[in-house]
Amino acid sequence: MNELRHQIETGTKSAPAGPQVAYVTIDEGAEGQRIDNFLLKVSKGVPKSHIYRVLRSGEVRVNKGRVDATYRLQIGDVVRIPPMRVAEPSQTTRHPVPAADFPVLFEDAHLLVINKPAGVAVHGGSGVAFGVIEQLRKARPQAKFLELVHRLDRETSGILVLAKKRSALVDLHEQIRGNSMDKRYFACVAGEFPNNRQHVKLPLYKYSTPDGERRVRVQEDGLPSHTVFSRVEAFPGFTLLEAELKTGRTHQIRVHLAHSGYPIIGDEKYGDFALNKQLARAGARPGIKRMFLHAHRLTFVHPGTREPLVVAAPLPDECTGFLQQLRSQSNQGTPKPGAYPANKETNGQATI
Repeated sequence: MNELRHQIETGTKSAPAGPQVAYVTIDEGAEGQRIDNFLLKVSKGVPKSHIYRVLRSGEVRVNKGRVDATYRLQIGDVVRIPPMRVAEPSQTTRHPVPAADFPVLFEDAHLLVINKPAGVAVHGGSGVAFGVIEQLRKARPQAKFLELVHRLDRETSGILVLAKKRSALVDLHEQIRGNSMDKRYFACVAGEFPNNRQHVKLPLYKYSTPDGERRVRVQEDGLPSHTVFSRVEAFPGFTLLEAELKTGRTHQIRVHLAHSGYPIIGDEKYGDFALNKQLARAGARPGIKRMFLHAHRLTFVHPGTREPLVVAAPLPDECTGFLQQLRSQSNQGTPKPGAYPANKETNGQATI
């Protein structure tokens, strides 16, 4: 796929550089994809209006015949793609993408599952020149297909799944839409969380600030959202929680916790800013300089074998170090399972 994008923009390997017609034989990486979406993907930077114009004009052909934008590609189809070279970005705005590898938690012919570090975006855009997907494509130029299955916030660490086949991407998206993918996160919050297990069902509304920053708030006409929080470990002034996503809204865990009065430590959008500054201060104990939110476990059906697959990502060192400091200060050690008094599980619209 990466090589194909290069051919469309600069010419085929056998032809001199410059606008050239490309002939592409479809393999399983693009099978079942609509022709318009396929062209948008392999012709990065080309306006959508131009893509549809060349489709309507018949310049794009499949097996020497005209097709409309809704045609779905089949294995073995030969697609004629006309020259659609875009203007080169200026030297002042060009951001070369460095190749990068990330810790691999699972990989086979269908999937690549990595442990994303905090502070790294999953893709470029919105002021970010590049992210995980661009860096992995650069590091794996031989990959015919590599796409994000889901996303993590830039400040969140942990499990990130990428598909190496279109069939795997479609299958996993169906699992996500059907809420059959089990996503678990660890979050350390400010405050002493009162219940062993708490359902939070609060509608979330997405909006933009005057300077264009994306934000989310609890609002009556927002999208239905449901998170289950389980207390893992308690400290004076802090609680380690496991969050189970029942829906997958933008910033869901962060906003549900902040609205409930238990902001995630280190959260620069919805957190306790004075506490964050105190914890990030040099020499602070306890101290931490990142948001404590980590995708630690993911369970789903493997798209190839149809067997359940459980992937786990250990907590990063900065998070485990912060917890050790809390344990040391509270002199409580690591609690044993069931060490907390049984609280009645709550379920409903109200927050804690």
